[in-house]
Amino acid sequence: MTTTITRTTIRVVVPIVLVIAILLLLQGHKLPGGGFIGGVLTTAALVLVYVAYGLDYVEMEVLDREVEPGGGIFERRIVTAYRRLFSLGLGLAVASGVAGLVFGEPFLSQSFVIFHDVPIYHEVELASALLFDLGIYGVVVGGLLTIVSVVGAE
Repeated sequence: MTTTITRTTIRVVVPIVLVIAILLLLQGHKLPGGGFIGGVLTTAALVLVYVAYGLDYVEMEVLDREVEPGGGIFERRIVTAYRRLFSLGLGLAVASGVAGLVFGEPFLSQSFVIFHDVPIYHEVELASALLFDLGIYGVVVGGLLTIVSVVGAE
């Protein structure tokens, strides 16, 4: 049972943590650990929601789906979605590493494109390492939330 103060604090803190997680993810191709630390922060934000509101809150209130009664924890849709995110992230990370081999470059080589005359930003650099970071982000979020959901349901 959590208090009103805890729930109110989490409503303020979670969006801030998610914005910082996305910021770290997007600058990860220039600095080490972008996908990993962004994934850990995203997981930490969702764990705060789980602690304050329970495991079913995300599925019922955020995703607006009914929780299916019965069955084990591995059959629940939310855990299946986390496992699917893990698999998708792993596939994206491996594909971004193998893409260099297709073009005759070493494994995990990167390239980038700079877009000029973008409104507000003027220049935007898009690096292929962002795909790898997105893959790692998916692996971390999917894996950690699967573990948290399964352990939390016990």
